[in-house]
Amino acid sequence: MRAGEQDLRAGLRALQLELGDGQVGQLLDYQDLIGKWTKVYNLTAVRDPVEMLTHHLLDSLAAVLPLRRHLQKAGLGQGARLLDVGSGAGLPGVVIAICCPEVAVTCVDTVAKKAAFIRQAALALKLPNLSGLHARVETIATPFEVICSRAFASLADFSNWSVDALAPQGAWMALKGKHPADEIAALPAGTEVFHVEQLQVPRLDAERCIVWMRKKTAP
Repeated sequence: MRAGEQDLRAGLRALQLELGDGQVGQLLDYQDLIGKWTKVYNLTAVRDPVEMLTHHLLDSLAAVLPLRRHLQKAGLGQGARLLDVGSGAGLPGVVIAICCPEVAVTCVDTVAKKAAFIRQAALALKLPNLSGLHARVETIATPFEVICSRAFASLADFSNWSVDALAPQGAWMALKGKHPADEIAALPAGTEVFHVEQLQVPRLDAERCIVWMRKKTAP
């Protein structure tokens, strides 16, 4: 068994997330890839493999079942498009691409080397549903059914900057720490929160939640 595999599988069981052996292998390969690139390009501040498993992989994996539930509820099966904003090393975008092969994931970052890393990860991990884009999110007008971010910006900035990329019936999925009541109160009039979902990340003693938002429809 590979280093970290036992802990990863235990985390998946705790999250009630069933993945194939190939997907587990891809997650471990992805973590190794982050480690290699970080030595040269400083992709992430977290360098310890044990910490990386908890703070990166399991933290992102905790969002997979909520995303699947949302897509199912919205009637979005094959071909749903997800945009991961300010993706950095591809968290949670690459993890979602591994776990949800039916979802087309685009990771966008303003830093060229981070977008290049995503493209390299897509090749190395053989993920045809993953692409990396070097751009400002404000310039994207292609519609996405889900736009997600993790520790990227305030909810108001996140929704404002990416509003042109959200499909008419699309949703924002913001991964946050503590319940961001102040940020929710500061949202623009055209944006509404329809669900705040508490997450329990295995091995991580910290609060996590997903703030689900959408464009407010006219009464």
